[in-house]
Amino acid sequence: MKSGDRSDGLSRGQSHDRSDFRPWLSEQRAQGFSLIGFLCTLIVIGVAGLLALRAGPGVFEYWAVEKALKAAIAVSSTPDELRSTFDKMAAAGFIDAIEGKDLQISGRGDSMQASFAYQKKVPLYGPASLVIEYKGSTADAGKQPEDAAR
Repeated sequence: MKSGDRSDGLSRGQSHDRSDFRPWLSEQRAQGFSLIGFLCTLIVIGVAGLLALRAGPGVFEYWAVEKALKAAIAVSSTPDELRSTFDKMAAAGFIDAIEGKDLQISGRGDSMQASFAYQKKVPLYGPASLVIEYKGSTADAGKQPEDAAR
């Protein structure tokens, strides 16, 4: 190459005409996130994260209630004994959403079944709250205990 040659094929003093770039720019397609798309994605992820952080402890408590109920029913033979045992396990497991008196119990001995249902109100932000209904049973799947003894 000579010292006066330029790599774009133009000699000194010549410039590109803007019309040369217009067809190339119109054919090019924008890719990636726009600022608005990025902000909307951040908002959705933030709201999902807020819900998970606020509702998570309630879900863990629900699992603890199920576990305590199954353990209490395994060692109890009467409804009163089941309620008492559940209250002790709930106190040890820091369960405050439900008590033994809230359990619906049917049967005695090995055929004893129990179920529970309660609501948990989770404050989100300002006046907005999330109400979650929890239900569980030691009966077979989908089968609620009959003749609940209170």
